[in-house]
Amino acid sequence: MSTAEELVTWTHEQKCQKAVEALGLNGFSAIYCPTPRDAFEYIVNEAADARSVGFGGSMTIAGLGVEACLREQGKEILNHGNYSLSIEERLAIMRRQLTCDLFLCGCNALTLNGELVNIDATGNRAAAMFFGPAKVIVVAGRNKLVDGTPQDAIRRVKAWASPPNAKRLNFNTPCARTGFCSNCNSPDRICRVTTVIDRKPRMTDLRVLVVNEDLGF
Repeated sequence: MSTAEELVTWTHEQKCQKAVEALGLNGFSAIYCPTPRDAFEYIVNEAADARSVGFGGSMTIAGLGVEACLREQGKEILNHGNYSLSIEERLAIMRRQLTCDLFLCGCNALTLNGELVNIDATGNRAAAMFFGPAKVIVVAGRNKLVDGTPQDAIRRVKAWASPPNAKRLNFNTPCARTGFCSNCNSPDRICRVTTVIDRKPRMTDLRVLVVNEDLGF
């Protein structure tokens, strides 16, 4: 690693640690992970007693590679992301995710004040984040950090997360064609449910892993 890379990594670490500290003050269990491998190992360890594991359609979680590992361990995997499934089958899995033993998902934006900001099309991921599953682990890469308010975080999501997600899912939205949000009214619009979790939900065991690497969108 060059000197420049070391300094960039150090700078990101300071921001990650600031977010972890703020999350702690807001009541969350927050852990700094220097690498994605650290996040992977934490999740696998926390999944030891889980029989069912839900996946919230996150590119961040997919990039960690935990699903294959947990499947090999015999866990019941609840992942609605297989588009060969019928709508009814996908909805059934989404509903099961709301009562699973462990729910894994990413975060669209995380403020340095310790606020989790997400935008969903259906709302199943956002709903499972704050109530239902026995345990929730949210993973946020350093690229999700926002030095500002929840409104700044929402702008970050619509500028950097929604367009590539719409394109990935082959949705017919303006942002999937242009790369820019136009606050559309397309039937395929994916920005429909916006949530801000500014304190740990009272009845939910919610952990946040902040990783010093760019993950997801």
